[in-house]
Amino acid sequence: MTADDRAYVGLVLVSHSAAVASAVAELARGLAGGGPTAPLAAAGGTPDGGLGTSSELIADAARAVDRGAGVALLVDLGSAVLTVKALLAEGDELPAGARLVDAPFLEGAVAALVTASAGGDLDAVAAAASEAYGYRKE
Repeated sequence: MTADDRAYVGLVLVSHSAAVASAVAELARGLAGGGPTAPLAAAGGTPDGGLGTSSELIADAARAVDRGAGVALLVDLGSAVLTVKALLAEGDELPAGARLVDAPFLEGAVAALVTASAGGDLDAVAAAASEAYGYRKE
């Protein structure tokens, strides 16, 4: 089995801004170190490039990163949470095993990607992302 065949947990970063989601994804990839990383997609903004969230963009991103080990969705602000919760409630828009993760957006994304890239399962990825709330900056 090659690294590309591994059943990584996929990650989706949901932001109200396409630029923010892409920048956080780029930073997380850069900080995750060398070697193969788990699949990561940015789902930011609306289809026309505006600010907001899009069920369609989120669902497409989740399907794109799904490798059969689950998909962790990290979100930036309130309505992004509501959009992901609505998709999860519908039950057929997101891959099986998709989960909204309560975590800080940037720090959680880095911790989740590092853990997923090391082969962590969905529970481990969600825990690592959530633990980022405790990172002290003083």
